[in-house]
Amino acid sequence: MKALLINPEIPATYWSFKHAIRFLGKKAAFPPLGLLTVAAMLPAGWELRLVDMNVRRLRRRDLAWADMVFIGGMVVQKASAREVIARVHRAGLPVVAGGPLFTCEPESFPEVEHLVLNEAETTLPRFLADWEAGVPQRLYENREFPSMELVPVPRWDLIDMRVYSSMSIQFSRGCPFDCEFCNVTALLGHRPRIKTAGQILEELDAIYEAGWRGSIFFVDDNLIGNKRFLRDDLLPSLERWQRGKSGIPFYTEASINLADDPPLMAAMVRAGFDTVFIGIETPSAEGLAECNKRQNRNRDLLASVRAIQRAGLQVQGGFIVGFDSDGPDIFQRQIDFIQQSGIVMAMVGLLQAPVGTRLYDRLKRENRIHGHSGGDNTACSTNIIPKMKLESLQEGYRRIFENIYLPKPYYQRVKRFLREYRRPDIRQSFQIKHLRAFLRSLVRLGVLGRERTHFWRLMIWTLLRRKELFPMAVTLAILGFHFRKVYQTQLSRPKG
Repeated sequence: MKALLINPEIPATYWSFKHAIRFLGKKAAFPPLGLLTVAAMLPAGWELRLVDMNVRRLRRRDLAWADMVFIGGMVVQKASAREVIARVHRAGLPVVAGGPLFTCEPESFPEVEHLVLNEAETTLPRFLADWEAGVPQRLYENREFPSMELVPVPRWDLIDMRVYSSMSIQFSRGCPFDCEFCNVTALLGHRPRIKTAGQILEELDAIYEAGWRGSIFFVDDNLIGNKRFLRDDLLPSLERWQRGKSGIPFYTEASINLADDPPLMAAMVRAGFDTVFIGIETPSAEGLAECNKRQNRNRDLLASVRAIQRAGLQVQGGFIVGFDSDGPDIFQRQIDFIQQSGIVMAMVGLLQAPVGTRLYDRLKRENRIHGHSGGDNTACSTNIIPKMKLESLQEGYRRIFENIYLPKPYYQRVKRFLREYRRPDIRQSFQIKHLRAFLRSLVRLGVLGRERTHFWRLMIWTLLRRKELFPMAVTLAILGFHFRKVYQTQLSRPKG
């Protein structure tokens, strides 16, 4: 059996980093971890190929080679997935689809022959057994949450690591919190399930032995969901693993209560973590209460962010406008918080209601749902009917962009962050791609870019005041270029 695994194209969004990775000479930010893991579950006798459409085109000869096609992806990949499915069918091949996109919206894909939903560790074996017996069903689903010890090492041999800017690994699934707008708990449950430290080290060894020497993203929705195991087992194991290596920086996602545990932050930094993405959402106490963001309530959010940054972990932040409790002042409050916090990489979006969330169910009862969420956190559109007039919400969103991502405010925020950040001991070793990115930034940002004055002021300031952070200053300048391109594209689209 010849199985072709296809990862649909991801549009230019906050997480795609498409405009930034070109400075590095890379084609995509992350590999398709889900498909690589599924590939490791397929029968040993099958021939496998993987096409990541973020890296290269799907060719006619790819489909001519295959007997069947597996496709997966996130909601943001929906448009590309539809095109791929149509093309596969024109080639006369059956489609097996799974992952968050198809699990959330199976009814949107009536043309797919086999939907293998939820977590593949429970549903894929049933499909494979039926396929082997010649009686495959259309729908396979399971509401149980399997043990993470069932997850195999991904098939890294199916990709060319050199075209990616980062590798990915997953330690846990699930989150102990229950934010109204988030579908993580609906998909993966409240109780964090974890891999053993041995599993993680085996995966890291496989990545390292394949020649990877760059950063690795722990894709957990909340790495600190099981603090005890993280502190007592995983982090000490990672710290030992780093010894004798060239320095492999890790980054991840966590909740803001990480700031309450200085020993845990110190252990993360010793293990190689240098960045965490945190859902801040809003500085409004009413908005936090409305969306049940209890871990963010009754605390000084600015102080929490600064505590994490001073511990050696750069904070990336997610922000939302459009809660029912939001008034006209929310836009300036978001701007002020982002600028004062020094969160350089701030993902700001309008409130969306993904299928499966309590928010979706509540607004559906109130007749305030308008279609499905597109999965793009930076879209200047929403699938809900907000309490605030939509035009006012979109205009306020545009104002936030102008006050955080245009060159002057963005570079001011970079400088604020660099003043407070403590550089971790584990750092990525210098590679030729870093020199390439630096030289390209000199031309694209320092000569041709509208930000050139701000760029040179930051470079000179960093060399004089925080020269040890000069590589980070260059990186953040490049990322600013990406964010401006993404938001400008979104804001230039018709309102609606």
